[in-house]
Amino acid sequence: MKNDNAYCKPVTLKNILKFAVPTIAMSVFMSFYTMVDGLFVSNLISTEALSAINLSAPVIQFVTAISTMLATGGSAVIMKKMGQQKQKEAREDFTFLILVNVAVGLVMCVLGYAVMGKIFGNMGLSAEVAGYCISYLSRYLLFTVPILLMNNFTLYMIASEKAALSLICSVSGGVLNMVLDYVFIAVFDMGNSGAAVATGLGYTVTAVTGLFLFSSKKNLLHFTKPAFRLKVIANAASNGCSEMATALVTGIITMMFNWTMLRYVGENGVAAVTIIMYVLMFASSLYTGYSYGVAPMISYYYGEKNQEKLKKLVAVSLKVIAVISFVSAAASFAATKPLVSIFARPDNPVYDLAVMGNRICTLALFFIGFNIFASGMFTALSNGIVSAILAFSRSFVFMLITMLVLPAILGVNGIWFATPAAELMALALSAFMYAKYRNKYQY
Repeated sequence: MKNDNAYCKPVTLKNILKFAVPTIAMSVFMSFYTMVDGLFVSNLISTEALSAINLSAPVIQFVTAISTMLATGGSAVIMKKMGQQKQKEAREDFTFLILVNVAVGLVMCVLGYAVMGKIFGNMGLSAEVAGYCISYLSRYLLFTVPILLMNNFTLYMIASEKAALSLICSVSGGVLNMVLDYVFIAVFDMGNSGAAVATGLGYTVTAVTGLFLFSSKKNLLHFTKPAFRLKVIANAASNGCSEMATALVTGIITMMFNWTMLRYVGENGVAAVTIIMYVLMFASSLYTGYSYGVAPMISYYYGEKNQEKLKKLVAVSLKVIAVISFVSAAASFAATKPLVSIFARPDNPVYDLAVMGNRICTLALFFIGFNIFASGMFTALSNGIVSAILAFSRSFVFMLITMLVLPAILGVNGIWFATPAAELMALALSAFMYAKYRNKYQY
């Protein structure tokens, strides 16, 4: 490895954005995958089929949770070793973790098929919606291993200074997904199962590209003979447990949203929640993309013990997050009706529910970015415990409190206020942890 790699350059906004802009764009396009499914399904099939995608989401999030943990935690462990000039050991660990992900994917696929019938059968859904849920998820699970490889290769491409290639893969996968959505749904009349297949094939683009890329020894990271170190799995799990917790509790909270909406409004409410989640997911992808982009830099400088670069990187990042927060919130407020109308026509009862919900939930965009960055920063600093506390409190504890209290007081509007209220509580905790560990990490 040359000594003049990208991590040795000065920490300037320009150099940071070289890492972050491709990953922001990549994250945005990745968010399109599910959104495009919803767009075609709602317009070419029905809002009932759209509800099924959201009802299937908790199972999907559970399936990918362990991979998310190994990918984010493993990236932090491996790039720390790179910063310590332990390249051979880092590459052995990288290969080992990829093999672990393949095994996890096969197990999760089998488990998904085993439980999905019972899950949807116990939700009190109409026969039509339950059928849509089964048809969508049964096709999606076929692509479990490629999806898990995509999750990993996306981060490792960034860490290997191949962020542009990662972006190209995401864009190509997104375009393929859009084209196949139309072909499978409109031309071949495959229903929402066609949307699931289109999404899986879109994800496969990054998985296949990664297999070829990391087979070449010219790359900073590449496949080699793995060393089966259980400690590596433990360290990756420890560092990435916050991201796994986020994925798991996001699934739980999604179920809570769905059940609460079914209670107050019915299946139209679930469709409205789905639309709003798409909007929040799109905006959140900006913050997630930025955090993914700078995470390898944080890990590298921490391993290198370069406090000056680390401090500057964090300071600039907080300013960037603030700007993104303001712009995304303003855009969401201004474009609420056009955004909702993409998925539901004004004469559809789902439309008014979604418009009101989006206007309230947009308040969360002022806080989400800082919370995502704080959790990602501590993961990159190999402090998985603090990262897990932040992620678990934000995604589960605070959401559980607000989801139980606010709807009981405010009715349907309380469901919408739950997200911004929980994010505000999480922001206070993130600020506390940031101040508490500032001297320790010298950021």
